[in-house]
Amino acid sequence: MDGTLIIDKPRITVRSFVHESFKDQLSLDVIQGLSADQKSIPSKYFYDYRGSILFNKISALPEYYLTRKELSLLHDIAPEIMNSELVGDLIELGSGANVKIKKLLNTLDAESMKDIRYVPFDVSQKTLIAAAEELLDQYPTLHVYGIVGDFTRQLDKIPQASEKLIIFFGSTIGNFDESFCQRFLTDVAGNMHRKDRFLVGLDLIKPKEILEAAYDDEQGLTSTFNKNILQVINSNLKANFNPHKFDHHVYFNEHAEQIEMHLKANKSSTIIFSELDLHIRINQGETIQTEICRKFSQESARKMFSKAGLTVTDWITDPDDWFALAIVKTKNN
Repeated sequence: MDGTLIIDKPRITVRSFVHESFKDQLSLDVIQGLSADQKSIPSKYFYDYRGSILFNKISALPEYYLTRKELSLLHDIAPEIMNSELVGDLIELGSGANVKIKKLLNTLDAESMKDIRYVPFDVSQKTLIAAAEELLDQYPTLHVYGIVGDFTRQLDKIPQASEKLIIFFGSTIGNFDESFCQRFLTDVAGNMHRKDRFLVGLDLIKPKEILEAAYDDEQGLTSTFNKNILQVINSNLKANFNPHKFDHHVYFNEHAEQIEMHLKANKSSTIIFSELDLHIRINQGETIQTEICRKFSQESARKMFSKAGLTVTDWITDPDDWFALAIVKTKNN
């Protein structure tokens, strides 16, 4: 098997598929994104180790309803998800911390867990290993196969030997624009067999004041998280971004039905990328888009999955109809 073997122990194997391609891909994304009329940086670069810690703190904020709603839904339906059909590999895309996956694992006894292999897939090796080791301590019969890589481009690294439940929590699917989302979902469908399932969290359309507050909290944690993406670039590409020269800027684009998160320059500056021999001028008032968070209706979600050859078999929402979990299968079932 390709990939660099990071850990190989009786209950845990971790392989990295990042190698030098992470820096190469970051370089391409930065050059392309910051050279466009609307400057942008892909949101996947938020999640270095510090970014993952910050996001976990954001998830506990009163304004950030998404995590609470999703956890509540998981609590209600986890036994059915885990016991309705045999599960071989439990594959979590963008795994991060363990709060949500534990809702599923806690429904299994030690004997049943022997037949489960948890497959976390995350770009941050440090975050993945720390989370995996915590699970191994808590669940003595669990086995882990960790994949360090970019799940938006490397879904072919997912094991294909056993029945799969692929999990995509947090409405992260809303971070993809429509075109990229269709390509991603088509790739997911291409990695699914007849009995495989895809469990997806989706944030639903609601009043803009609720949406905007979720991404612009009073404590300023989301602002710190947003600016951390500049530190990721500084660290990896030897750039000289000064986060203090940028303000956190969030609004709900009602036409596109998406939250947009930007970094708005409060002073003009020239960013030097020593690794790339590149200079980028950013003028005062100019913005760098760092994230979109698309919001869905049941109708728009079903259409999105259908275009990729997938069909929604179960649609579960909270009483307020703020958040949904969709269980999806391939259309050839």
